[in-house]
Amino acid sequence: MSPHQNTPPLPRVLSYDTTLRDGAQREGVSLSLEDKLRIAEALDELGIDYIEGGFLGSNPKDAAFFGAYADGQLVLQHAQLVAFGLPVRKDTAPEDDPAFRALAHGAADVITLVGKALKRQVEQVLQVSGEENLRMIQESIRSLTAERKRVFFDAEHYFDGYREDAQYALEVLASALEAGAEYLVLADTNGGMLPHQIAEITRETASALSAASRPVPLGIHAHDDSGCAVANTLEAVLAGAELVQGTINGYGERVGNANLLTVIADLELKLGIHTIGPEKLGLLTPVSRFVADTMNVARDDHAPYVGENAFTHKGGMHVSAETRMQDAYQHVNPATVGNFSHIVMSELAGRAALEAKAKGLDLDLSTLTQDKRLAILESIKQREAQGYSYEAADASLALLIKAELDSRPQYFRLESFRVITDRRPGGGEACEATIKIHVGEERFIATAEGNGPVNALDRALRAAITRFYPQIEQLELLDFKVRVLDGSTGTGAVTRVFIETSNGSEHWGTVGVNENIIEASWDALVDAISYGLMKGVCS
Repeated sequence: MSPHQNTPPLPRVLSYDTTLRDGAQREGVSLSLEDKLRIAEALDELGIDYIEGGFLGSNPKDAAFFGAYADGQLVLQHAQLVAFGLPVRKDTAPEDDPAFRALAHGAADVITLVGKALKRQVEQVLQVSGEENLRMIQESIRSLTAERKRVFFDAEHYFDGYREDAQYALEVLASALEAGAEYLVLADTNGGMLPHQIAEITRETASALSAASRPVPLGIHAHDDSGCAVANTLEAVLAGAELVQGTINGYGERVGNANLLTVIADLELKLGIHTIGPEKLGLLTPVSRFVADTMNVARDDHAPYVGENAFTHKGGMHVSAETRMQDAYQHVNPATVGNFSHIVMSELAGRAALEAKAKGLDLDLSTLTQDKRLAILESIKQREAQGYSYEAADASLALLIKAELDSRPQYFRLESFRVITDRRPGGGEACEATIKIHVGEERFIATAEGNGPVNALDRALRAAITRFYPQIEQLELLDFKVRVLDGSTGTGAVTRVFIETSNGSEHWGTVGVNENIIEASWDALVDAISYGLMKGVCS
């Protein structure tokens, strides 16, 4: 008998994303405040139920993020915002712990407290007794619930703790539940558990706590150190967990966390368990790529469901079969998750995706001939082969399509530019940019200094054209990211530059690619300003 036959699938499982906290702990990732706000908005649009915004009180950036939520700069239509934090310190009452009070008074809909469930770590890492650990957890939760705060409890190292001392691990959960925690999240913090172990311990935990006066609301938090995070999460759900934690693309410390996108797709499409709903599944691929680009992490083209090659067919037998039977080598319809089939070297690949994307940019391709649409698609493919990426650069994509349609407006024409960087005695440097540019029939030369070559170019361009387009003074460059596309060529590598621009109410992304980082930056900068002018978003 299958171990799942006696456990009917749950009709609804809640999704909890921790990309902005746990995912941001991935090596090499550093999110700006604007990055965090934009990712939170994307997660909310995806239909995520709980978004963990950060470790409240640990750093100024997270404090500013929750402050943005408090003052209405961040507005969530569906999701609840969660603050992550620690219980009170040892031998300290909640009212006497400043860090805990800051957590309690922060702007968050839910507070997730993390406490240790592995007694050996309690004694050696926290250096407190098992009883004091229980006191810290219980008094912290009671203090928060007394102030009408919703509290989730993450039982850190729960599965390791259960295997070493099940009685104590269960006492930790019982203490949190008795104090008023809404969910008890079982964490495989080291990521070393295998699926059958997760299933067994989750079932035993639910059974041991079933005598409680109310249903035991369990959650699962899995790390991927053994390569089983998604499978472990699914096993926990089948064993009774009602809340799944994870990160977009599986980002996280060490190997990473459970990939929440894969978990959601598996729950919805394979197990018939509702999470974000079928109408939102089409956002999985765009969100995956948007978050990767925003975090400046190379996309995994072979990621399940959302990877560029997740539904790519190259082998001759596969291609032949796919032309006769669309699902011959596809386990789901790629459109369901916002992706599309791709047959290598075929001109038929991607037309529907292009038309859907163009429609989202208010560009109507329906009147074009098939040959013209294929020509646009081929142009995009060629540029992507050079290193361009348009998932987080809709403005550049819109301008590219307009150019292919011979309808891209030209607000100015570059003759040349020059950038000089001076190293000055005593340290420090100054950058100076000179631009020769044409607006209509007039030619202008403008020079400006900046704190870097791109800033100097931006200032010089504005100095040259502001008299014609004074509205560009409202445009602000919010973010600037550089990614080396082929490190094997050293300093001669091709670089991709993303620029994020805003007029205070709207924002858009642009991209440039070149071996010369300044040329790539210039292309992204020109697109940023041209798009603002074209769309009339500069009021």
